[in-house]
Amino acid sequence: MFTFAPTDGQPKAELHADLLAAATALTDGEPDGVANMANLAALIWEYLPDLNWAGFYRMIDGELVLGPFVGKPACIRIALGSGVCGTAAATATTQLVPDVHAFPGHIACDAASRSELVVPVIRDGAVIAVIDLDSPSPARFDEDDARGIESLALAIASRI
Repeated sequence: MFTFAPTDGQPKAELHADLLAAATALTDGEPDGVANMANLAALIWEYLPDLNWAGFYRMIDGELVLGPFVGKPACIRIALGSGVCGTAAATATTQLVPDVHAFPGHIACDAASRSELVVPVIRDGAVIAVIDLDSPSPARFDEDDARGIESLALAIASRI
């Protein structure tokens, strides 16, 4: 049994480093990508405060398809270039959105979401998934969060 949990009051950089270490340990040696995404979504939920959704969309046949997540039910399919997730997948770049209502074409799966961070997971030069984090707080995510989740995406790309 694993007991992964953040330390109260730790600096954000340290929190992301601990999340990365826990994710690496949790997925080590497990070949099932869906199982790893499920555990990673739960781990992110445990480590990062002030989220109302954390999970994955997988690239399948040229579109994003809902993967394992924690939160309210979500949109099942997202076209490339559509919304924050589709933009991240189409451009292979992180999308750090302080106000989702100001993002052109934002897809509102949960009306409570106010800010969003979406990081592409890239393997062999292709986007294979995105990590999607939503928060009910405006401007919840910053560059430190983006860098932390980008490091996570890089580390787990071969495990999902």
